[in-house]
Amino acid sequence: MDAPDRLTLEATLPAASAARLARHPAIATRRSGRSRGGAVETAWHDTQDGALAALGLVLETARNVRRLVRSLPEPGAFWCPGMVEAPLRVFARGDAPEEAGGAPLLPIAAFNGKRLAFALGPVQADVQADVQADVQAVVQPVVQAVLLQGRVRSLTAEEPVARLTLSGPPEPVLALARALAEDMPLLPPVATLAEQGRALARGDTLRARRQGAPDTAGAATVERALAHAIGHLLEVALWHAPAAIAGTAPEGVHQLRVALRRLRSALRLFRRAVDGPALRAFDAALREILVALGPARDWDVWLGGLGAELAAAMPGEKRVARLIALAEAERRRAYDSLRVVLDGPAIRRVIWDGVALTQLRAWRADASAESLAALDAPLADFAGDVLARRWKRLRRDARDIAELDPPALHALRLDAKRMRYAAEIFAPLWPGRPARRFAKRLAQLQDALGIANDTAVAAGLLRSLGMGGVGWAGGVAEGWAAARMTHARQQAIDSWKRLKVQDSFWPTH
Repeated sequence: MDAPDRLTLEATLPAASAARLARHPAIATRRSGRSRGGAVETAWHDTQDGALAALGLVLETARNVRRLVRSLPEPGAFWCPGMVEAPLRVFARGDAPEEAGGAPLLPIAAFNGKRLAFALGPVQADVQADVQADVQAVVQPVVQAVLLQGRVRSLTAEEPVARLTLSGPPEPVLALARALAEDMPLLPPVATLAEQGRALARGDTLRARRQGAPDTAGAATVERALAHAIGHLLEVALWHAPAAIAGTAPEGVHQLRVALRRLRSALRLFRRAVDGPALRAFDAALREILVALGPARDWDVWLGGLGAELAAAMPGEKRVARLIALAEAERRRAYDSLRVVLDGPAIRRVIWDGVALTQLRAWRADASAESLAALDAPLADFAGDVLARRWKRLRRDARDIAELDPPALHALRLDAKRMRYAAEIFAPLWPGRPARRFAKRLAQLQDALGIANDTAVAAGLLRSLGMGGVGWAGGVAEGWAAARMTHARQQAIDSWKRLKVQDSFWPTH
């Protein structure tokens, strides 16, 4: 898996930020030569029933050139945020792609705006004193930048957009993206302009590029699977971050948290093959984001679970209503704190650093010969070994599940979670009924253990509220939680009985 010689990345930023982009030190001190600007108009076409969109395609017309492009990446193919895919095919005027099925193509949306292209030379530190007389050495472009500003329009609606595309050698391109993201809300876009136009024209929502766990079936080697998993889960996190910031529904924080947890789990899975400072630093940054997500998620779970049950059971009880009001206030404070993190540079660093990992593969820098060989090894052998080890540990720790105390039950939940994340990532290598059945039964066990853990967390949340004015309601809630714990424990025992007789879906040797 070779690093690219040249990289093109796309980023999005608010129009107000785009207006001050030229003044950013990373841009202003490196401008080389003249900028080139001009008007831009791009149109997108599809059949009336959206035949191309259903395949993740669209016909794009720009500067009298018609080409078939992807509005969504190919399912299962490697993808990481910011990628720009090349056109699939170019068509003469009047011709249409066969994917349209012979149906006439109609304009669905367009982009109208301005394009500003400029070159950036090396940073001053890269310029040697002995070449100061050589003007060409000082101003030689390193990164080509293109800023698009305008509006995506359909017949009935329009939206402002600003996109920055950076092209050049991977290291300076990635370093520039990260430097800009420190001070500006610069992130990879969650959709192409064409997809944004489709959603606008259809009155529909954007479609996610990637969701759920990564599909590693197409990754032949361990290293390709690692890069695939990082890119996929970064895209999932990027997709859910806006909903987490909005805080209008618990699902945003929940899905962002799951994506980042899956990502940390993936790093640990592949640690048996490769480790190093770059991966450890990335993992630490992910952990910081997860710590910020924790309180908001805990209060979401409490209010949606135990709190909702209490409110339904005692709708006229003012002391319960006061308890829930206090919990809702704590949830709002948790989301306020979370927004500071998600609106700041921390999440942007995580995204761009993850993109850099997939492109530069810094894990190779300090890797031993043994690790390099492991990275190039077939994925199936590595995956089977990891799954067997985690399954052995889960079976050992669940052996006396009926007698486990709360701390041991919590440790078992972590074992089940790690097993589930590993199974999700590697199950596509062995598709079929055994893998689906294993995943279903493992999910049932983890869900039951999760309820037990949520109940234990609920007790801590109640204590954090204090008992002043809600002592009676707090006692009722703790008693309710204890009853839920008993039921959840029995569910976990029953789920384990069904899972432990399940044959492994991976080959055993």
